[in-house]
Amino acid sequence: MQMEEIRRTAEAAVRELLAVAHVKPGELFVVGCSSSEILGNQIGKASSPEAAAAVFEGIYPLLQENGIYLAAQCCEHLNRALILERAAAEKYGYEPVNVCPWAHGGGSFATVTFQRLTDPVAVEHIRAHAGMDVGDTLIGMHLRDVAVPVRISVKRIGEASLVCARTRMKFIGGERARYLGGDLR
Repeated sequence: MQMEEIRRTAEAAVRELLAVAHVKPGELFVVGCSSSEILGNQIGKASSPEAAAAVFEGIYPLLQENGIYLAAQCCEHLNRALILERAAAEKYGYEPVNVCPWAHGGGSFATVTFQRLTDPVAVEHIRAHAGMDVGDTLIGMHLRDVAVPVRISVKRIGEASLVCARTRMKFIGGERARYLGGDLR
């Protein structure tokens, strides 16, 4: 699998998801990414910094261009902590924790993200507005309460399955409730 093809596919996926999900500047975009799965291996068994870097290079510039914060989900060995810019953690009131991911304790994608962000921190929980799950990494715990699947034309990055989601406001009340129209972000 060529790294440039992985980068291009990741870029196409995030471009399409951003167009559909209407993520706004300053919002959070979570990415869970198994570099092992991208290369056709079992999750957690063949971590690839090169594949992770290719995905990061496809995703991060578009998020930056749109003023959207990236949150990279770590693997289960770090309890699925997240790596994001300190500014994002401060904006949303997330308390940093003391951990530094590496390929076999956090995963390659979280490690690459930690290395490339300007002022990275790890936090335990977030409530992202949208996200991408590359290789069945289970990002749902880091989305806002009402997650909505988003079907895009990109179904795989490398050999890894791709699942995308956006979130919306909750509808509360009952038959007497009146709801806002339009974009329910």
